[in-house]
Amino acid sequence: MPTESSISNEDLTFDLAHIWHPYTSLTNPLPTYPVVSAKGVRLKLANGEELIDGMSSWWTAIHGYNVPELNQAAQDQLEKMAHVMFGGITHEPAIKLCQKLVEITPEGLEKVFLADSGSVSVEVAMKMAIQYQHAKGQSQKSKFMTIRNGYHGDTTGAMSVCDPEGGMHHLFAEFLPKHFFVDQPKKRFEESYENEELAQLEQFFRLNADKCAAFILEPIVQGAGGMWFYSPDYLRKIRHLCDEHDMLLIADEIATGFGRTGKLFACEHAGITPDIMCVGKALTGGYMTLAATLTTQHVAETICNGEAGVFMHGPTFMGNPLACAIANKNLDLLLDSNWQGKVIAIEKQLKKELIPLANSLSVKDVRVLGAIGVVEMKEHVDVSEAQKFFVEKGVWIRPFRNLIYIMPPYIMDEKDLNQTTSAISSYIV
Repeated sequence: MPTESSISNEDLTFDLAHIWHPYTSLTNPLPTYPVVSAKGVRLKLANGEELIDGMSSWWTAIHGYNVPELNQAAQDQLEKMAHVMFGGITHEPAIKLCQKLVEITPEGLEKVFLADSGSVSVEVAMKMAIQYQHAKGQSQKSKFMTIRNGYHGDTTGAMSVCDPEGGMHHLFAEFLPKHFFVDQPKKRFEESYENEELAQLEQFFRLNADKCAAFILEPIVQGAGGMWFYSPDYLRKIRHLCDEHDMLLIADEIATGFGRTGKLFACEHAGITPDIMCVGKALTGGYMTLAATLTTQHVAETICNGEAGVFMHGPTFMGNPLACAIANKNLDLLLDSNWQGKVIAIEKQLKKELIPLANSLSVKDVRVLGAIGVVEMKEHVDVSEAQKFFVEKGVWIRPFRNLIYIMPPYIMDEKDLNQTTSAISSYIV
């Protein structure tokens, strides 16, 4: 039996002084909590305390932790090969994974490019769109359209289509390429648009489409840019306008894919197929970094009939066999389970236990969709103070800006979810 690792005070001192954690200062670092093991929905700290994980490790651990089937898939693949280059070589885990992705994603997405991470898959999608337009003799279509308050990752191309003013990357504004940003959709998920309300969007396309290769967006759920859930009518309109103006539609399903919103993919809420789709995060159930960019036969053929003759990208760890093998088993677990019933049950409980918090004077808004619950505060949350409070309540929640949000593993039961939402309620009240 494996033993849990020990983390000494010296280790933590080194961590504090030398290790850069995500969006954390090294001169005034946020405290870190040493985790020594994880199982089910619980993270075990070095001091023996256990925390119910309300974050699914940033959307990824949909089946929880230490999943026997995923452990076995990793072990089986390790005994064959952990990695082999994908240039000129193929292998069963990658083939099986791509077959599954073509089968379960919206109809028409038939070509798969395997990538290292979500933000890399966005870079790949953007390069696909540029090569596509170039191959059509439309090299002037070199910019992108997108929505304000969006988030697509931290690499350069991905940053350039995140909100340039209110987003996390405004410091890089002078370095990044300039693209075209339309206002965030105003209608909530459950609301409908009238045609006249979409006139601004039509005008936006008329003014800028001749310069743009594609429109990139997070379908239905805007994630780290503000956790906003918008109307499917808006997504349907974007699909129509992209077709009308000879632009591709890129759907960033990295956070929303694999059931999180109550549909296998968020695009299904609008009944549309994008020209390019990015998936990641939950793809391996939180075990390995892996992502994919899917596109249509038409886009792929156009690119490959262009000047380069090939798609100009090729990550070293592309198609990593270990990650692909785990992803295959992860998708089997998801598709063979009652995932939709579990997500619906989580959604129902989140609505019951979080929406009443909207009556609090400190709360601006509460919204729930699928297995995502968001409490938007009127003021920024002190992350260090809030995390200390939540840890004392036995839950792991990491606020961001003015958002206290959770996306629990699908396996979380009613009692554990109640403890998680009760902790949020106690913090606010």
